[in-house]
Amino acid sequence: MGSKNKLKRFKDNEIFDNVVQPTRSEIVDQTYPYKGRWKQDFFKNDNPLVLELGCGKGEYTVGLAKRNPDCNYLGIDIKGARFWRGAKTALEDDMPNAGFLRTQIELVDQIFAPGEVDEIWITFPDPQIKWKRTKHRMTNPKFLDKYKRILTPGGLIHLKTDSEFMHGYTLGILEGLGHDIIYAHHDIYVNHEAPEEVVGIQTFYEQQYLDQKKSITYLKFRLKD
Repeated sequence: MGSKNKLKRFKDNEIFDNVVQPTRSEIVDQTYPYKGRWKQDFFKNDNPLVLELGCGKGEYTVGLAKRNPDCNYLGIDIKGARFWRGAKTALEDDMPNAGFLRTQIELVDQIFAPGEVDEIWITFPDPQIKWKRTKHRMTNPKFLDKYKRILTPGGLIHLKTDSEFMHGYTLGILEGLGHDIIYAHHDIYVNHEAPEEVVGIQTFYEQQYLDQKKSITYLKFRLKD
């Protein structure tokens, strides 16, 4: 993507009413007004709040929002020029239940109040295979603790990835910590019982992985106290 396109997308994001871009200091200093009030003040309703972490181009946020108009979906990514596509589509298709937040995932427990989030999707995260990068894996115990703080009791987490490593790593962590694994499969497109929302929505990168004959894995789980 050229620098001119990026600049245009950054400017668009500043005026899109479905995009929010807090500064890090607003989040860390707890002066950000939406914390604890995302449903009431941003979505203007009291419907369930679902996050897509590392939303990329926003395909899952938009796809889920189209399927479930009675839920609020918020895609989160640090790369605003990337989720611009999803934000623009949501505006063009008049989807008030789809929004986007530009921030770092590790701040998630400072952006949302305890119990404010009903469900989380993690779609095709960087598996961070090297040992020294384990602290950045989005399903490591530290991140799971952050998710547990913001989720309602019994809130679900979904992990969809092309990485067998990430799938296996997460299964091991969940089993070791005694969390509740509801569904797990290492190749959802050969498993005819895979949920429709898992096989029925495909991201840009997922389509590339499928063209390369890579298996797509999926986990659905619940964090126990």
